[in-house]
Amino acid sequence: MLEEQSSQAQLPPTSAIEIPSVSEFDTWFAYPIKVHPHHTDYAGVVWHGTYVTWMEEARLECLRSIGIDYVDLVAVGCDLPVVELSIRYHRAIQFGMEVLVKTRMAEVTGVRINWDYAIVSTDGQQLYATAKVTLVGLDRERGKIMRQLPTSVQDAFVKLAAPKNN
Repeated sequence: MLEEQSSQAQLPPTSAIEIPSVSEFDTWFAYPIKVHPHHTDYAGVVWHGTYVTWMEEARLECLRSIGIDYVDLVAVGCDLPVVELSIRYHRAIQFGMEVLVKTRMAEVTGVRINWDYAIVSTDGQQLYATAKVTLVGLDRERGKIMRQLPTSVQDAFVKLAAPKNN
């Protein structure tokens, strides 16, 4: 049994985890959240899957802020499914707290649309979670990945393009 465990990949110690500065997220789109009972487990701690829902809500509101309503995307036959997701939980969020889900579109590479997230305290002093999500454009009718997004979507995405120095 010990031989089996020693051949398995080991996680790095928590001291090796790089925690970004909260000020790094100052210019990102902010979506406020108030933690309600249905967001939490029996102990009043936000359930890990709730973070994904909050990130989706923040992304949709960010898109709406630049003129892309998801309902309109669906109407023209375009969907943006998640194909990759990574979350790092830094600190627990409790029932009754208020937090900000910060997001930005990091880059569009080929057919992949990469988004960054940070969930922070409303005063910007605490970092609760960071995440990365990758989406692809999907032609709803054919069920195939779009090699090119509709022109109106591409034009709107230019407004969200993250500066290359971050």
